Amino acid sequence: MDKKKTLITLSAVALGSVIYNYLKPIKSEVEVIQNFDLQKYLGKWYEIARLDFFWEKNLKNVTAEYSLNEDGSVKVKNEGVSTISGKKKTSIGKAKYAADVNEGSLKVSFFGPFYSGYHIVQIDDHYQDALIFGDNLDYIWILSRTKEIDESRKQAYLKYAELSGYDISKLKWTVQEA
Repeated sequence: MDKKKTLITLSAVALGSVIYNYLKPIKSEVEVIQNFDLQKYLGKWYEIARLDFFWEKNLKNVTAEYSLNEDGSVKVKNEGVSTISGKKKTSIGKAKYAADVNEGSLKVSFFGPFYSGYHIVQIDDHYQDALIFGDNLDYIWILSRTKEIDESRKQAYLKYAELSGYDISKLKWTVQEA
């Protein structure tokens, strides 16, 4: 495919994604954490669970690593290993505050000017595990600083997600190998 066709195709996909997310009738509208401390949030997180979507399909050992860029935005490095090919898959993006710097609400982009919501709705006091919602009910992540999460924390997150309208029966529990 030549450059022009590739650019047109990518533009159409991006536009379609924006329209879909804008028009999707069910939005995730919950309170995000307050007194958010970005410095505590930076570093490596292991994905415990997610609602599956195209980039993460068939991935195991999924991690997200957050670090500061020179311009004050956050570098987002997502990695995982394909359960089919065994190859590592990496995606680099950028995050910035969606509103107030004291709120756990970010917007993340992996595709240039197109941003999606990343809302930290629950987190433990020591920033060791977190529950993240997207802008709509298609996106949810449970993250931890370790490859496992305490069962009581996991159940609390599941209950909160369900009460917030998420279909937790569709969660994909990420394989995190030793």
